[in-house]
Amino acid sequence: MTLERLFSDVDPRVARVLDDALSGREIGVPDAMVLLGAQGVDLFALMRAADVARHDDKGDDVSYVVNRNINFTNVCYVGCSFCGFSRHKDDHDMYDHGMDALIAKARNAVERGATEVCIQGGIHPAKDHTHYREILLSMKREFPQLHIHAFSPEEIDFGHGKSGMDLRDYLRWLMDAGLGTIPGTAAEILDDEVRAVVSPRKLKTARWIEIIEAAHSVGLRSTATLMYGHIETVEHVANHLGLLRDIQKRTGGFSEFVPLGFIHERNILFNHMNARPGASMPEDLRMIAVARLFLRPWIENIQMSWVKMGPKLAQVALMAGANDLGGTLMEESISRESGSQHGENLPAEEMRRLIREVGRIPVERSTTYEILNRFENPALDPPSLEPKQPRSLSGPERWRLQQQRVARPDKTLRAVN
Repeated sequence: MTLERLFSDVDPRVARVLDDALSGREIGVPDAMVLLGAQGVDLFALMRAADVARHDDKGDDVSYVVNRNINFTNVCYVGCSFCGFSRHKDDHDMYDHGMDALIAKARNAVERGATEVCIQGGIHPAKDHTHYREILLSMKREFPQLHIHAFSPEEIDFGHGKSGMDLRDYLRWLMDAGLGTIPGTAAEILDDEVRAVVSPRKLKTARWIEIIEAAHSVGLRSTATLMYGHIETVEHVANHLGLLRDIQKRTGGFSEFVPLGFIHERNILFNHMNARPGASMPEDLRMIAVARLFLRPWIENIQMSWVKMGPKLAQVALMAGANDLGGTLMEESISRESGSQHGENLPAEEMRRLIREVGRIPVERSTTYEILNRFENPALDPPSLEPKQPRSLSGPERWRLQQQRVARPDKTLRAVN
């Protein structure tokens, strides 16, 4: 068998697009649609091409950030059909954390090595723009060096509407209080026909773009996101990627692209509106690989969500075009409330292990991708700052303990019997 036979049966259309992408030619939205349908050997070829492009763009470093998510309230009346997180003010499990509670969460994060807190919350009708600013001021008073990554475009839209300010002035007002960057969430799919189903009361596509471009224009960088695996088509995904690339060409303000797989178990969109049950494994990998090839060289950091994919599939994504493992999170509510089973916290030492297992070099980064530490030598890794957890017994350990109890029953039990 010759090496050429390994990919001899790749669809010629897929082969042409991959050749264009690896030759440095910009691929178009129709090309992305071709790649988003790749299966079998075409998918393997796509993943390999994306991995080559990843190496050319970013080398063998895999980055992560030590951060904590802080959701200040789950009270929200926007009513997105994909959301399992929101509550109404009279629900028994609603919460609305005061500043002391938020500061305590941030202090815990700093003690565990965090350089960033990511702060978001529901759209609480009793809040206004001053609440967002007070969160920033309170955080910065206590932790002046901590980077604050906060407030989705939906939250920006809500606060801006309450403020009466010009949009750019409002964003500068938040920056003066300590806002460092913003998450590019609330994007879902940037198509108003899809948004009319998944988030009918949320800001429209044009407003999302307006807020993101305004943020970039005043020096606030953001992430870029896309939610997939529900009712969207490959055309919707490709067009969404095209919009992101066009914005980046105009502003240069996106720090990374983060595709977010739909978590389906506990929401209306799946249970009552016939959405797909989230993304399949091939769909996850196609999304990562196509993002790498389509967005380069404009957006070179492609992050996978370990909360959505799980650690093992995240490792595969590192071999399909991704170069960033995301954040440690420490606390994650939004995916968990929709049914994610992959936990809330992935400690830095666990991230380094996952990265090394696929032959790559772990790198701790800042929110805006400045390298803080490279960990080429495992022997020089820092000690864990995570709180000690009771260790679970392994299967062999439990078996040995059971045998000891059989051989030497507890005297107290013997006396009772």
